[in-house]
Amino acid sequence: MKLPLRRWLLGIAVALLLGVGALVWVVSARLPTDDEVAAKIAEAFEKRFGVALKVGGAHWALVPVPVLVLSDIATDQPRPITLRRVSVQLQFAPLLQRVIAVDEIEVDGLVLPRASVRAFRGKGPKPRESGEGVIALPAPWTLAPVPVEQLRWRDVSWIDRRDISLAYDGDIRFDPGWRPRQARIERAGTPSAVRLRLDRQAGQDRWRTRIDVGGGTWNGVSRLETQPDGKLQLSADLEPRQIDIESLVQAFGRRTSVAGKFSGTTTLAAEAASAEDLGALIRSLHTRTTFSVQPATLTRLDVAKAVTTAGISRGGTTALDELTGTLDTQGTEDGVVMQYSNLKARSGVLTASGNLKLFNRKLDGEIAVDLVDGVVGVPLKVGGSMSDPELSLTGAALTGAAIGSAVLPGVGTAIGARVGQQVEKLFGGDKPKPAPKPTPKKTQPKPR
Repeated sequence: MKLPLRRWLLGIAVALLLGVGALVWVVSARLPTDDEVAAKIAEAFEKRFGVALKVGGAHWALVPVPVLVLSDIATDQPRPITLRRVSVQLQFAPLLQRVIAVDEIEVDGLVLPRASVRAFRGKGPKPRESGEGVIALPAPWTLAPVPVEQLRWRDVSWIDRRDISLAYDGDIRFDPGWRPRQARIERAGTPSAVRLRLDRQAGQDRWRTRIDVGGGTWNGVSRLETQPDGKLQLSADLEPRQIDIESLVQAFGRRTSVAGKFSGTTTLAAEAASAEDLGALIRSLHTRTTFSVQPATLTRLDVAKAVTTAGISRGGTTALDELTGTLDTQGTEDGVVMQYSNLKARSGVLTASGNLKLFNRKLDGEIAVDLVDGVVGVPLKVGGSMSDPELSLTGAALTGAAIGSAVLPGVGTAIGARVGQQVEKLFGGDKPKPAPKPTPKKTQPKPR
């Protein structure tokens, strides 16, 4: 290369650098200070949501990359939502074209009390296919086709109604239309891996879904569909394989009365009126899992003892060769309702079948137990709570058990309970029979 040409190119490069430097200097001179940025964000937040916001610190810079960092954030609520630190890193080149393209958002130490989050329902920005609506931009500024390339979070804690705090780490890489290209969510601080991973399939609204939990897997395919009427539908087909029940529930701060590893099939469905209401999509979530646990142990109930004695039975264990059934879960405003149906248990001592409902840790169900020695269909009521479950005979079944025990102690109790159950069904259970309606009197014709 000739010397004049080199000097010419070097002169162009220097001129470009000086031009960019001058541009940065001019823009910096017109942008607000860190304190002004913090005040502006707090003001805009309160205007949008009606809740005051405290921003402890703010810092922004244009070089080497445009970045905004906020720290020590808290909402003005009885139990505030708090955020230790969030940073937003933008792409520089689109900024020159007045286009906002966020390269990465990092969230660290976010605490979300359930009651405080519910105060924002219906007030927040709602993502749309075009990306509009997430942030209000003055003309002529616009959002890039992919407004956010990547979102990372660490130590994000959700506090539920029982004051159980669960922390999560994760990250999402986005495609246009706010579709996750890849996603990872992990429970933080658990002895064994509790992880969800999503991988989009060739630009379709289908994701390969992999869940590691309880020493097993829960893998399958998830789908997202927008109907002609605008409704958004989420569905999934998954296959749980050898998942340890105790490890699964303990990872989410819960307790269980059943021990063992289960396998089966799971379907998931959720629906929202529009793509703008993602909260409704989550709240409407319904799952159905057909499961088999081999072997299984009831860790807080002795079913055989409850059958052969009248009254309420608590504590003890029951070893089962197999426990099968179907679990339906349905999200509601007040928690998740869990409905077990077609439950069947089998062991060398007994077989049983029944149904059970679990809501807010309260148990409500009925089972019929058949003992190997020939006692058939003993009816038991399941009640109490997850931490203190109980079995009992109820109504006419309890009366029958008392009679059976007087005639033939031990197994006579169970036989009497069976007879009592049939009497109970014959007369409509424990519910009082409606009083018979009075027969209208026939009016005598008056003599003419």
